[in-house]
Amino acid sequence: MKHSTKSLSICTGALIAAALAPTVQAFDVQAGDWKLTVTGNVNADYIYSSCEEHPAAVTGGLACAGDVNGDKSSSVSNGLLPAALTIAAATTQSGYDIGVDFGLYPGISTNNGGSPNIANAPATSKTALGTASLDVRQVFLTFGNKDMGTVLAGRNIGLFGADAILNDMTLLGVGGGNGNYANPANTSLGSIGLGYIYTDWLSQIDYTTPDLSGLKATVGIFDPINSLTAVGTPAAKKAPGFHAKVAYKLGGLYLSASLLTQKQADSTGISYTGTGFDIGGKYDIGGFEGLAWYYHGKGLGTTGLFVFSADAAGQTRTSDGFLAQVTYKIVNTKFGVNYGQSKLDLATGEINPTLVSKNDKWTVGVYQSLTPNLTLLAEISGIKSEAQNGASNTSHNFNVGAFVSF
Repeated sequence: MKHSTKSLSICTGALIAAALAPTVQAFDVQAGDWKLTVTGNVNADYIYSSCEEHPAAVTGGLACAGDVNGDKSSSVSNGLLPAALTIAAATTQSGYDIGVDFGLYPGISTNNGGSPNIANAPATSKTALGTASLDVRQVFLTFGNKDMGTVLAGRNIGLFGADAILNDMTLLGVGGGNGNYANPANTSLGSIGLGYIYTDWLSQIDYTTPDLSGLKATVGIFDPINSLTAVGTPAAKKAPGFHAKVAYKLGGLYLSASLLTQKQADSTGISYTGTGFDIGGKYDIGGFEGLAWYYHGKGLGTTGLFVFSADAAGQTRTSDGFLAQVTYKIVNTKFGVNYGQSKLDLATGEINPTLVSKNDKWTVGVYQSLTPNLTLLAEISGIKSEAQNGASNTSHNFNVGAFVSF
């Protein structure tokens, strides 16, 4: 049974499986007119982080900082991806391909403050009797066909910044170590905030055109999200966020560009519009693959959407960054290096000396496909964070791990 909505929608589980292990086969079960498909992964890494012993103050810096308890830490945790179980159901009725997707993403770190085993557990409860948390990132439906294109409605990965993270080689591994691992989060940073802004998982209704000789375009409305660093109480949004993306594929060449715009408002009367775009591509030739993505934003912030996007008066800050990467695959072993940088400027007239001005990272990695489903990996990464006043912190982390996808 054909299901074109699966290929036209941005189903992250399928995209990740394709990026990490092209020969992996999902579990398919036919039940009448419906086909049930199950994909997923389980991964774990040992992560050793070395942080700055006497860190400078860098608000929004991503280099980990030592404290009175030390400047070294170890963890056994997920990498950039949590574990995943994605379930899709698809059918064709009256000429329309219809599908639904559910994406469940559990972590392995003991950090669930809602643990039923511990009364009044703290938000990061790395103790006996703790549990790991579950992140329900995807719940969406699709309908369409090869002639009309595809409509997607529900919660799924965003458009802006999606290609940068989905093509980041550290998607399998860790990349940036995400701070001190005394109380690990579910995932590491990869190159989030270190070359691109996190695309995030957003409620949306969007439309993707049919494939026009390798060219596809997507446009949609998105549930507007609040600024994470707003001064006042966020106000209701009068309009949704608007996102769009265009992509072109020809042989080993892939190019894409995306944009977003959304208005922010809060209880103090502050309002501003955040806008951003990204553009980039990759090219495969032989065993080599090179890629680069660049983004620019105004009132968009850094690291995450609308994080440090404006000052206390609502004056917008400008941000930009890039990710560059080269990999080479010999038989079943891939060697790679990438470098990313994210910059944030002060708003006009703003004085904020400790606010981050730049986060950057390099990663060197080796990824061994031991079988079509099992990848072993090792990475070394270095991060540097700089404040507006020139103060800086550096950190390094090393990780080894295993990644099984199905």
